[in-house]
Amino acid sequence: METTLHYPTKPALREAWDALKAKQPTTRIRDAASILGVSELELLATTLGPGTIRLEEDWSSILLACRELGKVMALTRNEGCVLEHKGNFQKISIHGTAPNQIATVIGPIEQRVFFGKWKFGFAVVNETPRGTMRSLQFFDQAGEAILKIYLQEKSNVDAYDKIVSTYSMENQSTPIPIEAFENVTYASSIDKDAFTSDWENMKDTHDFFGMLRKYNVHRLDAIKWIGEKWAYKVDRLAIRKVLDVASSEKMPIMIFVGNKGNIQIHQGKVRTIRQMGSWLNVMDPDFNMHLNEDQIDTAWVVHKNTDDGLVSSVELFDKDGEMIAQFFGLRKPGLVQNDRWKSLIDSL
Repeated sequence: METTLHYPTKPALREAWDALKAKQPTTRIRDAASILGVSELELLATTLGPGTIRLEEDWSSILLACRELGKVMALTRNEGCVLEHKGNFQKISIHGTAPNQIATVIGPIEQRVFFGKWKFGFAVVNETPRGTMRSLQFFDQAGEAILKIYLQEKSNVDAYDKIVSTYSMENQSTPIPIEAFENVTYASSIDKDAFTSDWENMKDTHDFFGMLRKYNVHRLDAIKWIGEKWAYKVDRLAIRKVLDVASSEKMPIMIFVGNKGNIQIHQGKVRTIRQMGSWLNVMDPDFNMHLNEDQIDTAWVVHKNTDDGLVSSVELFDKDGEMIAQFFGLRKPGLVQNDRWKSLIDSL
């Protein structure tokens, strides 16, 4: 069903936003939307015009065209964590057929994209104290941001303009219906012996997703049900130690943060760790992570079997049982995981 706006018209919502900005000029659009009780997309839609242009729903073609942008900043977030990478969309592979295509992005920016959840896209130009900011922004049917791509100082503006001219929606006044996702019903009980056998006989970490589908199990339930040999709860702020050790020992790690339409992945070292109130941050030149610790309800160590041996992760969940982020030791297929990473995980 479509949500009911708190504001009867776009002008009324825009007026409320302008009043909020007058009081709180540094408030980001996502936070402003939360304060005003609407989705971020609904707030952005009040700015449609020369600076906010709606794009056609040709998502894979648009993403492929992003290879020509040069160095950009890609931002993916959920309610609890944000990943920001600066780099090129270097290698993009599209799989399947529309509308449920997926994409694998490899290179300085690494992502796993699920176009079936993409619903709306915009080219946005903002004037800021730092100059003109150009971006491409994509949203799901509920109005939540999936991916934002921001041009940087040396990005190819001509390539951006070409994307806008090629993929601008002809009718910019086309309605933007906001529709909540239906709740998914999961199994309340399973054959635990069979489930445990399947867990113990995984050949690859990706087998985990197939196992969840097979048993129709929510991810957090699977972790709770498998038993302490394979998964156990740790202090909800344990990731502080993980990042501190990874930084001090220059240990390369992997961080996965996603939403319904995209997973962004960091592979490499983390250097500058900063605690700012409830936010735990990685502040490196081409990589930032912002983790809102207030959103962490539980943290778990999870072990999975593979042909290359045990693979261990730390997984963070919010109060609704949704995943915030995953952390692994950096490992390439065919290689065992780093012994130091395993000892760090065990120390939690």
